[in-house]
Amino acid sequence: MSEVTLAELCIFAASEAFRGNGEVVATGVGPVPRLGASLAKLTHTPELMMTDGEAYLVEQPVPIGPRGDYKPKFAGHLPFSRFFDSAVWSGRRHAMVTPTQIDRFGQINLSQLGGTHQQPKTQMLGVRGFPGNTIYHPNSFFFPSHTPRVFVAGEVDMVSGVGYNPAKRVPGGNYSAVDLRVIVTNLCVMDFGGKDNAIRVVSLHPGVTFEQVQEATGFELERGDIVETALPGAEELAIIARLDPHNIRASVIKDNPPARVGQA
Repeated sequence: MSEVTLAELCIFAASEAFRGNGEVVATGVGPVPRLGASLAKLTHTPELMMTDGEAYLVEQPVPIGPRGDYKPKFAGHLPFSRFFDSAVWSGRRHAMVTPTQIDRFGQINLSQLGGTHQQPKTQMLGVRGFPGNTIYHPNSFFFPSHTPRVFVAGEVDMVSGVGYNPAKRVPGGNYSAVDLRVIVTNLCVMDFGGKDNAIRVVSLHPGVTFEQVQEATGFELERGDIVETALPGAEELAIIARLDPHNIRASVIKDNPPARVGQA
């Protein structure tokens, strides 16, 4: 029996977001999303494309952290300028990212908190590439700490990425490319299958109740056909350990796991 940590459970759940995506660039921003995308490529969806994070496509996902003697297995040159043409603007990319805030309809914020647009209380990164990313290709999200400060009531403090908010839809506008898919947190897995594409809960991590998730969320959640989040098996755990030889995953989710579950 192998013990599964909360971080490993989240990595496995993140990998499922990429299942069956086909030949698209899988981009995981941050240790858990990147390990999830890598696990997906090495198990159920080998046709996924991945980069070394710099300028090349790779045959095998590159382990995270210091590489030591590891030499990436390059598959082709993909400079930053060409990445937009071949993946982003063509829709052939699925990114999993961690914004600062998200609201009921998937609008995201990583730009500023509080105050006004002219004088925010906290200034962060700016919108970066999110306005374009959220209208050109599929996106999923990972949050290591599920709280009402992240899943906010009302609307995010600044809309940095497009969501499904019906109040923001202009008659006659084309929103067909907005494709938000999965949210993985330290408590549950959610999607956008609620009314008007609102966020709904689809699985709960072992030991977590729907009421706990609702209490940690600033808006009313919808319920799907809720199941318990699946756990990785021995094969997946071995791959995760190989991709994260420095155990960086252990520092990502600081909350104690709801349970450490034995897995054959």
